[in-house]
Amino acid sequence: MRRISASEIEEAARKLVRATFSNLSVLEERYKLALRLEESELGREALSILLENARIAGERGIPVCQDTGVAVFYVRLGQEVVVEGGGLVEAINRGVARAYSEAYLRKSIVSDPLYDRRNTGDNTPAIIHVEPIPGSELRMGFMPKGAGAENMSRVKMLKPADGLEGLKRFVLEVVERAGANACPPLVIGVGVGGTLDTVGWLAKKALFREWGRRHPDERYARLEEELLEEVNALGIGPQGFGGRLTALDVRIEHAPCHMASLPAAVNLNCHVHRVGWISL
Repeated sequence: MRRISASEIEEAARKLVRATFSNLSVLEERYKLALRLEESELGREALSILLENARIAGERGIPVCQDTGVAVFYVRLGQEVVVEGGGLVEAINRGVARAYSEAYLRKSIVSDPLYDRRNTGDNTPAIIHVEPIPGSELRMGFMPKGAGAENMSRVKMLKPADGLEGLKRFVLEVVERAGANACPPLVIGVGVGGTLDTVGWLAKKALFREWGRRHPDERYARLEEELLEEVNALGIGPQGFGGRLTALDVRIEHAPCHMASLPAAVNLNCHVHRVGWISL
């Protein structure tokens, strides 16, 4: 068995949050690529502004967007790992609280959705998904998820007869309905299968995938490419000003489901798509 202290996890979470907000080099490279592809004059102007904004934020060590989001964690926890001196979730939340306070990141979490919408003051609790894996590794991914794109995301219980074309229509409907509200160019996570409670996580999990990686199943990889092409044909463009680049990427995750079901979810992320990883 491998023993990891809760204090180590707390410090790793703190470092991960700080690094994800400060390292914007990948984001800048995506904007530069988008500029090479975009043909619309207004779209290119919008992308140029986004690129300059990211450059300044990186140089000054400040958030690239005022919405520093919900702290979403994806933890791959080895089955041979024992956490000592506290709990995993509590340790991550302490790390989040420290990082958001140290870096003066906006705190956006309210304690109750309906009756007591008071700010918790430290951006906790984080949303934490834990996936058991073989071995002794503990690997944490962090994504700050802003409300603008999250609010435009959708879940739908499709009928099995809707099939592939029904899923594609649903994705396009969600993006078209979102328009400029989700701050394109987008990164789009699509979940399909499972149940109502799992399909939303599948869509979110897709957003954690590294840039440039396609689904290992060739059928789903082709579908990702097809959906990206069809989304960009909508013409919404950067920041809604029109153009070719409504989305930078489409990623799909899937799971087995009941023969009478076809759950689907579309989780949109805005142009400020930041994901960081750390291994312990």
